Amino acid sequence: MIGLEKGKVILVEYDKSWGVEFENEKNSIQRAITDYKIGVEHVGSTSIDSLCAKPIIDILIGIEHFDDGFECIHDLEAIRYESKGENGVQGRHFFAKGNPRTHHIHMVEINSSFWNEHLLFRDYLRNNSDTRIRYSELKKELALKYVNDREKYTSSKSEFIQRIIKKAKEVDI
Repeated sequence: MIGLEKGKVILVEYDKSWGVEFENEKNSIQRAITDYKIGVEHVGSTSIDSLCAKPIIDILIGIEHFDDGFECIHDLEAIRYESKGENGVQGRHFFAKGNPRTHHIHMVEINSSFWNEHLLFRDYLRNNSDTRIRYSELKKELALKYVNDREKYTSSKSEFIQRIIKKAKEVDI
């Protein structure tokens, strides 16, 4: 089951169907965007086995040039995504789908720091169960504290996330 009311923070236990949902959506996106070479990755907590998550599928799309994203808006709107502009993150095209929200797209230049760091963080958590458990505990604590404030919930995870990205870069070198 996916979907969460905008602004709310409710975590659910990992659901294997999230990977299937991502693959279905990836196929839909690739059929919709035919004029540009894109990379499509499942990111966020729904992409990490055994990690609790807000039940929204986060999709990372890599494009060659930021301006290409403007040309993809119509294609994504045709499959029920709503363009939200950069939505507070410079260099990112953000799209949301569903009411309640079911999918988020983060479209950035492939190999940008946003692209690379999201993949590094995902892969580090996939491969390090102790860190994954600590992150899950932090998320649960913050979800209780900020159930009606998704922005504060997200910003309160930043320090932990940045520490893991730094560690992942050191391992990746």
